Amino acid sequence: RVFLAVLVGSLLMLTAEAKVGNASDAEFCFETEQCLLFDVICETDDYEVRHYDSVKWVSTNERSFMMEMAAMRAFRRLYGYITGDNEHGKKIDMTTPVVVKMVDKKFWQRGTYTMSFLLPAEHQKNPPKPTNSEVFIHETPDVNVYVRSYGGWMTALEDDRQTRNLYGALDEVGAKYQKGYHFAVGYNSPMTMFNRHNEVWVVVEGDPVCPAFEEP
Repeated sequence: RVFLAVLVGSLLMLTAEAKVGNASDAEFCFETEQCLLFDVICETDDYEVRHYDSVKWVSTNERSFMMEMAAMRAFRRLYGYITGDNEHGKKIDMTTPVVVKMVDKKFWQRGTYTMSFLLPAEHQKNPPKPTNSEVFIHETPDVNVYVRSYGGWMTALEDDRQTRNLYGALDEVGAKYQKGYHFAVGYNSPMTMFNRHNEVWVVVEGDPVCPAFEEP
């Protein structure tokens, strides 16, 4: 359980000077001063629908059979970038969340994992270029996502279980979403033993579906 938690969270004790967005008001976004802004569109007992504005990330790809092994190598590269492996040799503060894009696959298949660190507000407009050719800056567009939250430790097994639960809930209500991949999202340092928060994100297609809860 410690592998990915350490990789995703070991920098989260660092702080920044400004908010990327008001997601810092959420109770689970408390380990860095800058967090990713979102607006809640609707929610059910099984998932939440959020809107995220366009934002820039620093990212790297890694191919592996296991998320934990891919994350270990990807994390080292991104850690290098924020600790000075960039064109200006700048130290860049950590933010939350840390996001891993994962192709849906069988456990015995090799897949590509993309780990991303959110760039803090002061570097959103003109982030320094990476000096490592395997690290790149990219911008995600405005997007709506279905989100399933869970506590405890993020592992490949638990991420798979939570993703299947989210797919099942969405299929049950006829919600359309982009298939073939999802995002594993972490907010906590490995030093955080309680009240941990992780998420699965799936990109919405068309209008989001949030059936109203009806009393029996």
